[in-house]
Amino acid sequence: MNRACFCLLATAILLLPLTIAADDSKSTNSSNRMTPQTKLLVMRDLQAERVFVKTPLPMGERGLDIKDGKVSPNQQEVAQLVMLHGFAAKPGDRVVITNVVVREKSILIEINGGGKKHEKWYQHVSLGAGGGSVTPGGAPPSLEAKGSSITLQFDKYVPELTGEQVRVLLAPVFDFKALNQAEAYEKTLPPKVQEAIKNHRVLVGMDRDMVIYAKGRPPKKIRDKDDSGVDYEEWIYGNPPEEVDFVRFQGSLVCRLEIMTVDGQKIVRTEKEVDLPSREAELAAKKTEEKPANAPSLLRPGEQADDSSNGQKTAQPVDTPTTTNPGGTSPHWQIAGLHR
Repeated sequence: MNRACFCLLATAILLLPLTIAADDSKSTNSSNRMTPQTKLLVMRDLQAERVFVKTPLPMGERGLDIKDGKVSPNQQEVAQLVMLHGFAAKPGDRVVITNVVVREKSILIEINGGGKKHEKWYQHVSLGAGGGSVTPGGAPPSLEAKGSSITLQFDKYVPELTGEQVRVLLAPVFDFKALNQAEAYEKTLPPKVQEAIKNHRVLVGMDRDMVIYAKGRPPKKIRDKDDSGVDYEEWIYGNPPEEVDFVRFQGSLVCRLEIMTVDGQKIVRTEKEVDLPSREAELAAKKTEEKPANAPSLLRPGEQADDSSNGQKTAQPVDTPTTTNPGGTSPHWQIAGLHR
Protein backbone atom coordinates (compact mmCIF):
# COMPACT_ATOMS: atom_id res chain seq x y z
CA MET A 1 0.00 0.00 0.00
CA ASN A 2 2.80 2.38 0.90
CA ARG A 3 4.65 1.39 -2.23
CA ALA A 4 1.63 2.27 -4.42
CA CYS A 5 1.25 5.68 -2.79
CA PHE A 6 4.94 6.34 -3.28
CA CYS A 7 4.67 5.56 -7.00
CA LEU A 8 1.71 7.92 -7.43
CA LEU A 9 3.54 10.68 -5.60
CA ALA A 10 6.65 10.24 -7.72
CA THR A 11 4.59 10.35 -10.93
CA ALA A 12 2.87 13.56 -9.82
CA ILE A 13 6.21 15.18 -9.07
CA LEU A 14 7.54 14.26 -12.52
CA LEU A 15 4.45 15.61 -14.34
CA LEU A 16 4.36 18.88 -12.41
CA PRO A 17 7.12 20.66 -14.47
CA LEU A 18 5.42 19.67 -17.73
CA THR A 19 2.10 21.09 -16.57
CA ILE A 20 3.73 24.33 -15.48
CA ALA A 21 5.54 24.65 -18.83
CA ALA A 22 2.32 24.11 -20.75
CA ASP A 23 0.54 26.73 -18.65
CA ASP A 24 3.38 29.16 -19.20
CA SER A 25 3.26 28.59 -22.98
CA LYS A 26 -0.50 29.07 -23.02
CA SER A 27 -0.29 32.24 -20.98
CA THR A 28 2.48 33.58 -23.26
CA ASN A 29 0.35 33.02 -26.37
CA SER A 30 -2.73 34.58 -24.82
CA SER A 31 -0.78 37.58 -23.57
CA ASN A 32 0.17 38.44 -27.16
CA ARG A 33 -3.47 38.91 -28.15
CA MET A 34 -4.90 42.38 -28.16
CA THR A 35 -6.64 43.02 -24.88
CA PRO A 36 -10.07 44.68 -24.59
CA GLN A 37 -8.44 47.73 -23.06
CA THR A 38 -6.06 48.09 -26.01
CA LYS A 39 -8.95 47.68 -28.47
CA LEU A 40 -10.66 50.70 -26.94
CA LEU A 41 -7.45 52.74 -27.03
CA VAL A 42 -6.80 51.90 -30.71
CA MET A 43 -10.37 52.68 -31.74
CA ARG A 44 -10.33 56.01 -29.88
CA ASP A 45 -6.92 56.86 -31.31
CA LEU A 46 -7.93 56.36 -34.97
CA GLN A 47 -11.58 57.40 -34.80
CA ALA A 48 -12.40 60.66 -36.64
CA GLU A 49 -8.82 61.10 -37.89
CA ARG A 50 -8.43 62.80 -41.27
CA VAL A 51 -5.96 61.11 -43.63
CA PHE A 52 -4.90 61.34 -47.26
CA VAL A 53 -5.46 58.46 -49.68
CA LYS A 54 -2.54 56.95 -51.64
CA THR A 55 -4.46 54.50 -53.83
CA PRO A 56 -7.93 54.42 -55.44
CA LEU A 57 -10.69 53.25 -53.10
CA PRO A 58 -13.81 51.73 -54.70
CA MET A 59 -17.18 52.69 -53.31
CA GLY A 60 -19.29 49.95 -51.75
CA GLU A 61 -18.97 46.93 -49.49
CA ARG A 62 -15.94 45.48 -51.29
CA GLY A 63 -13.02 47.52 -50.05
CA LEU A 64 -9.30 46.77 -49.81
CA ASP A 65 -7.47 44.15 -47.75
CA ILE A 66 -3.93 44.47 -46.39
CA LYS A 67 -1.98 41.43 -45.26
CA ASP A 68 1.79 41.29 -44.73
CA GLY A 69 2.10 44.68 -46.41
CA LYS A 70 0.38 43.57 -49.64
CA VAL A 71 -2.83 45.18 -50.85
CA SER A 72 -5.61 43.22 -52.53
CA PRO A 73 -7.45 43.19 -54.88
CA ASN A 74 -5.02 44.22 -57.62
CA GLN A 75 -5.26 47.41 -59.68
CA GLN A 76 -7.21 45.78 -62.50
CA GLU A 77 -9.84 44.41 -60.13
CA VAL A 78 -10.05 47.76 -58.35
CA ALA A 79 -10.66 49.45 -61.72
CA GLN A 80 -13.54 47.03 -62.36
CA LEU A 81 -15.04 47.79 -58.94
CA VAL A 82 -14.73 51.50 -59.61
CA MET A 83 -16.43 51.05 -62.98
CA LEU A 84 -19.37 49.32 -61.26
CA HIS A 85 -19.71 51.41 -58.11
CA GLY A 86 -17.63 54.57 -58.59
CA PHE A 87 -14.83 56.15 -56.55
CA ALA A 88 -15.02 56.53 -52.80
CA ALA A 89 -11.68 58.38 -52.95
CA LYS A 90 -8.87 59.04 -55.42
CA PRO A 91 -5.14 59.37 -54.68
CA GLY A 92 -4.57 62.65 -52.87
CA ASP A 93 -8.12 62.93 -51.55
CA ARG A 94 -8.64 63.60 -47.87
CA VAL A 95 -10.99 61.23 -46.05
CA VAL A 96 -12.20 60.69 -42.49
CA ILE A 97 -11.93 57.45 -40.53
CA THR A 98 -15.49 57.07 -39.32
CA ASN A 99 -15.36 53.62 -37.70
CA VAL A 100 -12.80 51.15 -36.35
CA VAL A 101 -13.79 47.56 -35.51
CA VAL A 102 -11.31 45.09 -33.99
CA ARG A 103 -12.33 41.52 -34.81
CA GLU A 104 -10.84 38.12 -34.01
CA LYS A 105 -8.39 38.07 -36.95
CA SER A 106 -8.76 41.50 -38.52
CA ILE A 107 -9.16 45.22 -37.96
CA LEU A 108 -11.79 46.98 -40.07
CA ILE A 109 -11.24 50.65 -40.92
CA GLU A 110 -14.20 52.49 -42.49
CA ILE A 111 -13.81 55.84 -44.23
CA ASN A 112 -16.50 58.41 -45.03
CA GLY A 113 -19.24 56.33 -43.45
CA GLY A 114 -18.15 52.97 -44.87
CA GLY A 115 -19.44 51.03 -47.84
CA LYS A 116 -22.56 49.57 -46.23
CA LYS A 117 -25.88 51.24 -45.53
CA HIS A 118 -26.38 51.74 -41.81
CA GLU A 119 -30.05 52.18 -40.93
CA LYS A 120 -31.10 54.02 -37.81
CA TRP A 121 -32.48 52.01 -34.92
CA TYR A 122 -35.86 53.71 -35.19
CA GLN A 123 -36.24 52.50 -38.78
CA HIS A 124 -36.76 48.99 -37.39
CA VAL A 125 -39.42 50.09 -34.86
CA SER A 126 -43.09 50.02 -35.74
CA LEU A 127 -46.08 51.16 -33.69
CA GLY A 128 -49.39 49.35 -33.92
CA ALA A 129 -52.62 51.36 -33.79
CA GLY A 130 -56.01 49.91 -34.61
CA GLY A 131 -54.60 46.74 -36.10
CA GLY A 132 -52.07 48.56 -38.30
CA SER A 133 -48.39 49.27 -37.96
CA VAL A 134 -46.80 52.65 -38.50
CA THR A 135 -43.13 53.51 -38.68
CA PRO A 136 -42.39 56.60 -36.56
CA GLY A 137 -42.29 59.60 -38.87
CA GLY A 138 -42.44 57.35 -41.94
CA ALA A 139 -38.64 57.25 -41.97
CA PRO A 140 -37.33 56.08 -45.37
CA PRO A 141 -34.31 53.78 -45.72
CA SER A 142 -30.96 55.55 -45.37
CA LEU A 143 -29.24 56.86 -48.45
CA GLU A 144 -26.77 54.68 -50.32
CA ALA A 145 -23.38 54.54 -48.64
CA LYS A 146 -20.66 56.55 -50.37
CA GLY A 147 -17.60 55.37 -48.42
CA SER A 148 -15.30 52.38 -48.41
CA SER A 149 -13.29 50.20 -46.03
CA ILE A 150 -9.81 48.79 -45.46
CA THR A 151 -9.28 45.54 -43.59
CA LEU A 152 -6.01 44.57 -41.89
CA GLN A 153 -5.78 40.78 -41.99
CA PHE A 154 -3.82 38.60 -39.51
CA ASP A 155 -3.10 34.87 -39.51
CA LYS A 156 -4.35 33.65 -36.11
CA TYR A 157 -5.46 36.66 -34.08
CA VAL A 158 -4.99 40.41 -33.78
CA PRO A 159 -1.80 40.95 -31.76
CA GLU A 160 -1.19 43.63 -29.18
CA LEU A 161 -0.72 46.83 -31.20
CA THR A 162 -0.67 50.53 -30.52
CA GLY A 163 -2.45 53.11 -32.62
CA GLU A 164 0.87 54.20 -34.15
CA GLN A 165 1.68 50.61 -35.15
CA VAL A 166 -1.71 50.32 -36.85
CA ARG A 167 -0.90 53.49 -38.79
CA VAL A 168 2.32 51.88 -40.04
CA LEU A 169 0.36 48.84 -41.23
CA LEU A 170 -2.02 51.15 -43.11
CA ALA A 171 0.86 52.96 -44.86
CA PRO A 172 0.26 51.27 -48.27
CA VAL A 173 -3.16 52.96 -48.40
CA PHE A 174 -3.10 56.02 -46.11
CA ASP A 175 -0.71 58.92 -45.62
CA PHE A 176 -0.94 60.14 -42.04
CA LYS A 177 1.97 62.61 -42.27
CA ALA A 178 1.14 64.74 -45.31
CA LEU A 179 0.57 68.39 -44.47
CA ASN A 180 -1.81 69.17 -47.33
CA GLN A 181 -3.60 67.59 -50.25
CA ALA A 182 -0.99 68.65 -52.82
CA GLU A 183 1.82 67.03 -50.85
CA ALA A 184 -0.17 63.84 -50.39
CA TYR A 185 -1.03 63.66 -54.09
CA GLU A 186 2.55 64.23 -55.24
CA LYS A 187 3.77 61.32 -53.14
CA THR A 188 1.59 58.94 -55.17
CA LEU A 189 3.23 59.97 -58.47
CA PRO A 190 6.42 58.73 -60.17
CA PRO A 191 9.59 60.78 -59.49
CA LYS A 192 9.59 62.26 -63.02
CA VAL A 193 6.10 63.64 -62.58
CA GLN A 194 6.87 64.91 -59.07
CA GLU A 195 9.86 66.84 -60.42
CA ALA A 196 7.78 68.33 -63.25
CA ILE A 197 5.06 69.49 -60.84
CA LYS A 198 7.61 71.13 -58.54
CA ASN A 199 9.03 73.02 -61.55
CA HIS A 200 5.53 73.89 -62.84
CA ARG A 201 6.10 72.02 -66.09
CA VAL A 202 3.61 70.00 -68.15
CA LEU A 203 4.50 66.64 -69.70
CA VAL A 204 2.71 64.92 -72.54
CA GLY A 205 0.80 62.03 -70.98
CA MET A 206 -0.19 63.83 -67.77
CA ASP A 207 -3.83 63.79 -66.72
CA ARG A 208 -5.92 66.83 -65.78
CA ASP A 209 -5.21 66.62 -62.05
CA MET A 210 -1.45 66.58 -62.66
CA VAL A 211 -1.65 69.62 -64.93
CA ILE A 212 -3.70 71.53 -62.33
CA TYR A 213 -1.15 70.75 -59.63
CA ALA A 214 1.66 71.84 -61.96
CA LYS A 215 0.15 74.98 -63.50
CA GLY A 216 -3.02 75.72 -61.56
CA ARG A 217 -6.51 75.99 -63.01
CA PRO A 218 -6.48 77.30 -66.59
CA PRO A 219 -7.62 80.89 -67.17
CA LYS A 220 -8.92 79.91 -70.63
CA LYS A 221 -10.35 76.72 -72.13
CA ILE A 222 -11.13 75.99 -75.77
CA ARG A 223 -13.02 73.01 -77.21
CA ASP A 224 -12.57 72.21 -80.90
CA LYS A 225 -11.78 69.45 -83.41
CA ASP A 226 -8.42 68.66 -84.95
CA ASP A 227 -7.75 68.08 -88.65
CA SER A 228 -8.96 64.46 -88.27
CA GLY A 229 -12.26 65.51 -86.71
CA VAL A 230 -11.29 64.30 -83.23
CA ASP A 231 -12.60 66.37 -80.32
CA TYR A 232 -10.09 67.97 -78.02
CA GLU A 233 -9.92 70.50 -75.21
CA GLU A 234 -7.11 73.02 -74.91
CA TRP A 235 -6.07 74.81 -71.75
CA ILE A 236 -4.26 78.12 -72.26
CA TYR A 237 -1.84 79.53 -69.69
CA GLY A 238 -0.35 83.01 -70.06
CA ASN A 239 -0.86 86.06 -72.29
CA PRO A 240 1.44 87.69 -74.85
CA PRO A 241 4.09 89.03 -74.62
CA GLU A 242 4.62 86.51 -71.80
CA GLU A 243 5.26 82.84 -72.47
CA VAL A 244 2.04 81.06 -73.39
CA ASP A 245 1.40 77.31 -72.98
CA PHE A 246 -1.29 75.52 -74.99
CA VAL A 247 -2.05 72.19 -73.27
CA ARG A 248 -4.25 69.96 -75.43
CA PHE A 249 -6.25 67.05 -74.00
CA GLN A 250 -7.83 64.13 -75.79
CA GLY A 251 -9.97 62.37 -73.23
CA SER A 252 -8.28 63.01 -69.89
CA LEU A 253 -4.63 62.89 -71.03
CA VAL A 254 -2.36 65.56 -72.49
CA CYS A 255 -1.75 64.66 -76.15
CA ARG A 256 -0.01 67.85 -77.30
CA LEU A 257 1.91 70.70 -75.70
CA GLU A 258 2.69 73.91 -77.60
CA ILE A 259 4.79 76.64 -76.02
CA MET A 260 5.14 80.14 -77.46
CA THR A 261 8.26 81.61 -75.89
CA VAL A 262 8.89 85.27 -75.16
CA ASP A 263 11.33 85.58 -78.10
CA GLY A 264 8.73 84.25 -80.55
CA GLN A 265 9.85 80.62 -80.83
CA LYS A 266 7.25 77.87 -81.02
CA ILE A 267 7.97 74.55 -79.28
CA VAL A 268 5.64 71.64 -79.98
CA ARG A 269 5.76 68.32 -78.15
CA THR A 270 3.48 65.40 -79.05
CA GLU A 271 5.53 62.36 -78.05
CA LYS A 272 4.34 60.82 -74.80
CA GLU A 273 6.70 61.66 -71.95
CA VAL A 274 4.73 60.00 -69.15
CA ASP A 275 3.16 56.58 -69.54
CA LEU A 276 0.37 56.69 -66.99
CA PRO A 277 -2.93 54.91 -67.65
CA SER A 278 -5.80 57.27 -66.96
CA ARG A 279 -8.35 55.53 -64.75
CA GLU A 280 -11.11 57.89 -65.79
CA ALA A 281 -10.35 57.33 -69.48
CA GLU A 282 -10.32 53.56 -69.02
CA LEU A 283 -13.64 53.58 -67.22
CA ALA A 284 -15.23 55.88 -69.79
CA ALA A 285 -13.98 53.68 -72.62
CA LYS A 286 -15.39 50.54 -71.03
CA LYS A 287 -18.77 52.17 -70.53
CA THR A 288 -18.97 53.24 -74.18
CA GLU A 289 -17.85 49.86 -75.51
CA GLU A 290 -20.99 48.04 -74.39
CA LYS A 291 -24.00 49.23 -76.36
CA PRO A 292 -27.31 47.44 -76.98
CA ALA A 293 -27.04 45.08 -79.93
CA ASN A 294 -30.55 45.81 -81.20
CA ALA A 295 -31.62 49.42 -80.87
CA PRO A 296 -35.38 50.03 -80.72
CA SER A 297 -37.03 50.75 -84.06
CA LEU A 298 -38.43 54.21 -84.78
CA LEU A 299 -40.88 52.96 -87.43
CA ARG A 300 -44.60 53.23 -86.93
CA PRO A 301 -46.79 50.09 -87.13
CA GLY A 302 -47.15 49.11 -90.78
CA GLU A 303 -44.45 51.48 -92.02
CA GLN A 304 -41.91 50.00 -94.44
CA ALA A 305 -38.27 50.00 -93.40
CA ASP A 306 -35.60 51.50 -95.58
CA ASP A 307 -32.93 48.91 -96.44
CA SER A 308 -30.13 51.42 -96.05
CA SER A 309 -31.16 52.24 -92.48
CA ASN A 310 -31.65 48.65 -91.20
CA GLY A 311 -35.20 49.30 -90.09
CA GLN A 312 -34.52 52.69 -88.57
CA LYS A 313 -35.21 56.18 -89.82
CA THR A 314 -32.20 58.25 -90.62
CA ALA A 315 -31.99 61.70 -89.14
CA GLN A 316 -31.73 64.52 -91.69
CA PRO A 317 -28.55 66.58 -91.56
CA VAL A 318 -28.84 69.95 -89.90
CA ASP A 319 -26.87 72.92 -91.12
CA THR A 320 -24.67 74.26 -88.37
CA PRO A 321 -22.33 77.25 -88.52
CA THR A 322 -18.72 76.28 -89.17
CA THR A 323 -16.12 76.97 -86.51
CA THR A 324 -13.21 77.37 -88.93
CA ASN A 325 -11.90 80.76 -89.98
CA PRO A 326 -11.76 81.14 -93.80
CA GLY A 327 -8.24 82.43 -93.41
CA GLY A 328 -7.16 79.06 -92.01
CA THR A 329 -6.62 80.29 -88.46
CA SER A 330 -8.50 78.48 -85.72
CA PRO A 331 -10.76 80.79 -83.64
CA HIS A 332 -9.16 79.83 -80.34
CA TRP A 333 -5.85 81.27 -81.50
CA GLN A 334 -7.61 84.58 -81.97
CA ILE A 335 -8.92 84.31 -78.42
CA ALA A 336 -5.41 83.76 -77.15
CA GLY A 337 -4.15 86.69 -79.23
CA LEU A 338 -1.79 84.45 -81.24
CA HIS A 339 -1.50 83.16 -84.81
CA ARG A 340 0.30 80.11 -85.95
